Amino acid sequence: MPVSQSGSLDSPAIRRIPARYAYAFRSIPSNPTAIILMSAQPPVFSEQDLQACNTLGLPARAPVAVLEDESAIPALCEALAAGGQTDAPLFVLGGGSNLVIEARPRHRVLRVALRGIRLWDDAAGHWIVEAAAGESWHGFVAHCLARGWPGLENLALIPGTVGAAPVQNIGAYGLELDQRLHSVVAWDLRAGGERTLRPDECGFAYRDSLFRRDGAGRWLIVRVRFALPKAWTPRLDYPDLRDHPGLRGAGGASGAGGPAHAAAATMPTPRQVFDAVCDIRRRKLPDPAVLANAGSFFKNPVVDADQADRLRRQFPALRTYPQADGRVKLAAGWLIEQAGWKGRRLGPVGMHERQALVLVNHGGARAADVQALARAVRADVRKRFGVGLEQEPVVLD
Repeated sequence: MPVSQSGSLDSPAIRRIPARYAYAFRSIPSNPTAIILMSAQPPVFSEQDLQACNTLGLPARAPVAVLEDESAIPALCEALAAGGQTDAPLFVLGGGSNLVIEARPRHRVLRVALRGIRLWDDAAGHWIVEAAAGESWHGFVAHCLARGWPGLENLALIPGTVGAAPVQNIGAYGLELDQRLHSVVAWDLRAGGERTLRPDECGFAYRDSLFRRDGAGRWLIVRVRFALPKAWTPRLDYPDLRDHPGLRGAGGASGAGGPAHAAAATMPTPRQVFDAVCDIRRRKLPDPAVLANAGSFFKNPVVDADQADRLRRQFPALRTYPQADGRVKLAAGWLIEQAGWKGRRLGPVGMHERQALVLVNHGGARAADVQALARAVRADVRKRFGVGLEQEPVVLD
């Protein structure tokens, strides 16, 4: 039975997944249409400390509610429409790994804690895997690999949740999330209805999406589906990954000799790619549990080809990456390092000593300290290279 990619949950074409695949999916009934037949009270907001809910470790307090069951969403939408909680705007929070939060934000915060992973469809050529928005992103990637559904290895060890991944259109080591996305199931909290959006409806751009541009209080992502290729091939375009010692001469295929065997013997396995990505990230990037940070703080700027050529002539060591549209992406970390900010502090915050793109909190920082450093870094990069830097993390004010 074909599955409608663009219909909502009231579509008669919803596919029933065999029970053997519906493991560990506590939040989603085996018949998804049952969700709209359930009723529950909306989540209750209460004042809470949010310092442990953002990986920069910034102190903050706000009214917080936790969403653990999709059946509560219709009541939440009704309450929002009626102004039943307060008039404060809503902010949907995932893992807090891409966030700069003020000490007393004017928003209410809805923490998404929906859980579950399942094989949604066994389509020709792809595994369609569905995960609830509150699942750990890295945990989901590892789970897919363990179940024999490869394809997300390049995105391993990225902090955050599954639901936050399409908001930011995460990417790393030659793979962007939208290249593996099947669909996003989200509630439009303003209109009060649920939608299933295909990738071309998500407004994806570099580290951007419809969900981010429309604001954190409109879209509540509840589930995300990924199309993972059954005929897997490694994505090794990124130089650091391609040159990783663990991927040289990997593969270990067996059988008769010859060119085909030689090619197979040099192809790494999904597990080897996963391990290499994790190793690179652990060596380059600080663990937020040890040194508070929000990962890459600035986007890699994209400039036109003429500007890139001028910069390369002036700075031959500049790292550049040609884009499909003819423009050129520049390595923001290299620009920041050359501007003198690698390992440098400004008060309680600084740019990391091993990866200049990562802004870290050495202890006691507040949002104002983070923004002061960000302004200083942007100013020095623009002064030296004539290139502007755009901040990745969202500001919760």
